[in-house]
Amino acid sequence: MRTDLQNSIYLTAAFYKFVDLPNFEDRRAPLLAFCEAHNVKGLILLAREGINSTIAGAPDDVHAVLRYLRADPLLSDLEHKESFASKPPFHRMKVRLKKEIVTLGVPGISPTQRVGQYVKPKEWNALISSPDVVVVDTRNDYEVEIGTFKGALDPNIQSFSQLPDWVQQAKELEARDGKKPRVAMFCTGGIRCEKSTALMLEHGFEEVFHLQGGILKYLEEVPPAESLWEGECFVFDERVSVGHGLKPGPHELCRCCREPLPADAKSSPLFELGVSCPRCHGQTTEVQKNSARERQKQWEIAKARHINHIGTPQRQEKVAALLPQDAPVLYSFRRCPYAMRARLALLASGVRCEMREIALSQKPESMLLASPKGTVPVLVLKDRVLAESLDIMRWALEQSDPAHWLTSGQAHDAAAHEWVRLCDDEFKKNLDRYKYPNRYELLDGLAHREKGAVFLKQLNGQLDTSSYLMGDQWTWVDAAIAPFVRQFARTDRDWFDAQGWSALKVWLENFEKSSEYQIVMHKYKVWHQAAKPVAFPATPEIN
Repeated sequence: MRTDLQNSIYLTAAFYKFVDLPNFEDRRAPLLAFCEAHNVKGLILLAREGINSTIAGAPDDVHAVLRYLRADPLLSDLEHKESFASKPPFHRMKVRLKKEIVTLGVPGISPTQRVGQYVKPKEWNALISSPDVVVVDTRNDYEVEIGTFKGALDPNIQSFSQLPDWVQQAKELEARDGKKPRVAMFCTGGIRCEKSTALMLEHGFEEVFHLQGGILKYLEEVPPAESLWEGECFVFDERVSVGHGLKPGPHELCRCCREPLPADAKSSPLFELGVSCPRCHGQTTEVQKNSARERQKQWEIAKARHINHIGTPQRQEKVAALLPQDAPVLYSFRRCPYAMRARLALLASGVRCEMREIALSQKPESMLLASPKGTVPVLVLKDRVLAESLDIMRWALEQSDPAHWLTSGQAHDAAAHEWVRLCDDEFKKNLDRYKYPNRYELLDGLAHREKGAVFLKQLNGQLDTSSYLMGDQWTWVDAAIAPFVRQFARTDRDWFDAQGWSALKVWLENFEKSSEYQIVMHKYKVWHQAAKPVAFPATPEIN
């Protein structure tokens, strides 16, 4: 690990890989949760064609994310470039789904199919110094403005998607004596020139080269005395630019257009801190400028008070006020019927908890320490941990039972427990095999649908005689069973609706339309170790 910057504590890792990711959408949530759990910030783009990212954080945390990605066989050879900074390069973590990880806008161009020849940084000088090589900077005009390779062509484009039109019109790329020239292309990290060389090959250029690892790798490996690079390299984070050794450069960013400030920009009458620069002043309305002025004002107030303006501290203060000291901590998963029944009982009791919504594919360490079996729900109290949904229901209602959900001490208490036992044992077994037959190596789950229907017929018969399972009011028994019936019904709603269980359907419909259902099904962001507390039940304007 590099330690050349004595005061640098933030590691920035830039990486990309063109690889076919057919299930890229499913990767977003667990990847975001893992990054947030390690307090890593930045931007990761996922598309069918691959991954593209720059992230930053403590070195151990960034390397943990890289190990997480490389554990996937498709990304096992993922390469990255490192640099260090003394200030956080990013303020948030985002994982976005895209059509392309770098937008060229030309169908059929794929570096996974064909690409130009890679040239290592130490061999780059010899190539671009050859008189028969046309050197092309594939970056945007504002990037080229602050630095480029000596003798490189500037296409003067505002976005990468404009490069194909330039290629078709550039006189420097025209064939001479019936032969197209050799072309060397480069960009910041290598990703844009991979696509651009694929484009050139598609246009019939036979000898196309690109700088392996991009400008950043060149600046990292080639000593200044041997360098053909002139100026600084623009980077898309708070460092703005870097020079040789990837040390942060002197440039500042316009907070409006997010481009480096032109030379002498601050002396221009069109420059206003946080609002505009000479490059973008004419591109925003007065309404937009006023909004930027207010944002800048709030940033300056936050800075003067030594608080972080990124985020909403007032919101967190409200959440803290809603949560009593030593509030129980609830690990939950929104769609899990066991967790749903626990949340229903907590809501009915009026007990407020700190909600920690989890991703099943990335269970937090704190939850596993509290309950090694790793299933939800888990309720962490001051003196003990409750890891069974029925135990959580019982505990919550023993604290307070304003709606009289409990049946203890009543004549039908034994029957109440028998209904729940039937649900949790045989019915749940059949539900799992009906909904997820592949998990159990079944051709389909139809046989288990019929077995599960036996229990539903029993419920319907009971509800024919009363509005709820234990009489004329909703009790803990209804709350314990309804989430499982809901899951069964939603597996094939057309089939369920075609059954003659009119009483059961009314009971389930009333449950799904209730205000209690809406509250317990509120969507929370996946929790991570550095997250600030959120309350359950949620207050809409806060959570």
